[in-house]
Amino acid sequence: MAHIVIENCIRCKMTDCAAVCPVDCFHEGENMLVIDPAECIDCGACIPECPVNAIYLDQDLPPGQEEYIALNAELSPGWPVINKKGDPLPDWEQWKDVKGKITQLSRKPALR
Repeated sequence: MAHIVIENCIRCKMTDCAAVCPVDCFHEGENMLVIDPAECIDCGACIPECPVNAIYLDQDLPPGQEEYIALNAELSPGWPVINKKGDPLPDWEQWKDVKGKITQLSRKPALR
């Protein structure tokens, strides 16, 4: 089992979760974070830290979010590790409740 970041994170990219992860399993893309499922130890520390409810245990995903299991596994190796809190995207509040944001996902890694 692993924790998965779902569509709620797209165009929000809150980083509170990454700051509390004890194993540095969060990876940062241009407009989303993902979790490396091979590194995640299922501690759950990240779940209450996410203000947009974007993190779930893989077996507890909301309906329609199953594709994010593969997406987290696919994108995490190519994106840099993030383990500190940073600023969310400037327009995150406009996007936090939008559904169907997969078309907004940038597959580019974050520039550091």
